[in-house]
Amino acid sequence: MAAARTAASAARSPGAPAAAAAARTRRPPSARPARLPPLLVLLAAAAGPGAGGAARLYRAGEDAVWVLDSGSVRGATANSSAAWLVQFYSSWCGHCIGYAPTWRALAADVRDWAAAIRVAALDCAEEKNQEVCRAYDIHFYPTFRYFKAFTKDFTTGENFKGPDRELQTVRRTIINFLQNHTDGNRPPACPSLDPIRPSDVLSLIDKRGDRYVAVLLEDDSSYVGREVILDLIPYESIEVRRALGSDTAFLQKLGVPSLPSCYLIYPNGSHGPVTVGKPLRSFFSSYLRSLPGVRKKPGSLPGRPSRDESSEAVVWRDFDRSKLYTADLESGLHHLLRVELAAHRSLAGAELKTLKDFITVLAKLFPGRPPVRKLLEMLQEWLASLPLDRIPYDAVLDLVNNKMRISGIFLTNHIKWVGCQGSRPELRGYSCSLWKLFHTLTVGAGTHPKALDGTGLEDDPQAVLQTIRRYVHVFFGCKECGEHFEEMAKESIDSVKTPDQAILWLWKKHNLVNSRLAGHPSEDPKFPKVPWPSPDLCPACHEEIKGLGTWNEGQVLLFLKQHYGRDNLVDTHSADLGGPGEGAPAPGEKQEGSQAPPEQPPADHGAESLRPPSLLPPRAHLSERSQPGLDLLLGSRAGGEGRRGAEAAAAFLGMGFSSLDMSLCVVLYVASSLFLMVMYFFFRVRSKRWKVKHHHPSV
Repeated sequence: MAAARTAASAARSPGAPAAAAAARTRRPPSARPARLPPLLVLLAAAAGPGAGGAARLYRAGEDAVWVLDSGSVRGATANSSAAWLVQFYSSWCGHCIGYAPTWRALAADVRDWAAAIRVAALDCAEEKNQEVCRAYDIHFYPTFRYFKAFTKDFTTGENFKGPDRELQTVRRTIINFLQNHTDGNRPPACPSLDPIRPSDVLSLIDKRGDRYVAVLLEDDSSYVGREVILDLIPYESIEVRRALGSDTAFLQKLGVPSLPSCYLIYPNGSHGPVTVGKPLRSFFSSYLRSLPGVRKKPGSLPGRPSRDESSEAVVWRDFDRSKLYTADLESGLHHLLRVELAAHRSLAGAELKTLKDFITVLAKLFPGRPPVRKLLEMLQEWLASLPLDRIPYDAVLDLVNNKMRISGIFLTNHIKWVGCQGSRPELRGYSCSLWKLFHTLTVGAGTHPKALDGTGLEDDPQAVLQTIRRYVHVFFGCKECGEHFEEMAKESIDSVKTPDQAILWLWKKHNLVNSRLAGHPSEDPKFPKVPWPSPDLCPACHEEIKGLGTWNEGQVLLFLKQHYGRDNLVDTHSADLGGPGEGAPAPGEKQEGSQAPPEQPPADHGAESLRPPSLLPPRAHLSERSQPGLDLLLGSRAGGEGRRGAEAAAAFLGMGFSSLDMSLCVVLYVASSLFLMVMYFFFRVRSKRWKVKHHHPSV
């Protein structure tokens, strides 16, 4: 039973995934693909954008959260009359999904503060937002940034670093942030939050006016007065101030028995303490809003974004739970290389070493289609030959995007979840695909022990696990998920002594993650996080000893090797993942990507076997051809003005050519110039020698 509990369930690691199980609904054994009821399909269609786009945790026009994107975030926060608190999140991040109800509640709670500060969110999992998230230096999710009002120059904002992100804590931090504004840049709609002196309170008494004046008396540590002041911003005919009740004689003079209390001065000059049910913010605010003549100001807020009408219908794809889908692995790889890693402007030191090792493991063990494996091989070769200790990630992206237009290689630039699709767009997806990818890598290392020979990772049964561990720690966007994974690794990864134990270690930890996340908001109700594999998928994996359920780990190992093996990989829904613009396979190549024979280890799929020989030079020649241009590209990206100048020149002269194309042209130009110079001097020397040899002086 202890073993069952340890392995039971599923986890908090790379991202709250519903991982290896393509769909975990309990059903009797059946070969029929999993289907959702028609009603659920309709509900999913109404839930958000298509499966090819990132899901949205917040919806314009429905939530009080201001939903920003790459086209609106700078315009909203730059030189704004209000301050902003923006959450940069990722819709696949389990922690972000779990935190979304708190963020929505916070936005609703401070809705009336919007003229002073606005609560917003931006989804970095949306590919259109990738560049802006890089510009704001967002590496982990969720990240919270404050932007002061009237900020004219571009800024990445001020980090909210508090470990406690509960609603009340964040609300109080908002107040502190507003008070940190100077008089020159304070939002004009925000009244002063500083306390007034007792003498100022006394001067207000017995004066007639055209509005109510409410004075909240409280301790120095209390936030009630400031919260009530902000609650009443959009209301007219009332002014709210706060004063500290440290002077006992002053309180006695006003007849205030306890703190916090409200002392109200009426327009006709009468005054006195207010009696409310409880001395809480909500009671004070509600009482003041209900006073005769107090009403909301017309047009007090700018127009809110309308309901998002751009959502696409979610198309449900039938799938077989017992199969592994190429579309899931390649879609996950696309997000990993083009979105998650692209959050880093440059890589150096431990980050660069982690990237090199991870790409090496992918190039040797990724079981996908040949054009994708070929791209990974080229990327691995280039990274391995780099003499630099720092590279801009844009250079990696140029290779991933095949800017050299090499025929026969591509990586999809679309997301199409099949076994990893969820009943709502924000569920499963990338985190599920990442788990599947990690399992395929450990299984690949276990079934092809020679695959990593010559890489520096051979002869180490923990090599793949440790590489995954470092990738999650350094690059995985969900910080909390990465910390949980690191805790699990510290506890027991040293016990792994064989490749088979590595396969089982990851399986146990994945089940442990599922166990932690069962019932979490990130759990898909149609794919519950239960111990996996379920009895209907692997009856032999489950046993009972003295009436208690347990695992037969020998059978589990056999199941994992079969399930995550290359023979179980299905290309259904993958045929359209490539295209000519991406360096798609040349004519004559199989677009689907014929798989290597089962007995052929992943390390053996060389470039020569993946393309017609007449269309692409051998792999060694490919490295020689691409390396100089890439090195020059790296040099041109090294910094600031030089980089901008080079890019501007490339844009003007290249007429659509990439910076890599231009770099290669420069290299060829320099090489040809040097060759011509050498030939010139060679023939000049030869001609002089010939003249001397055949010269006959006249007698």
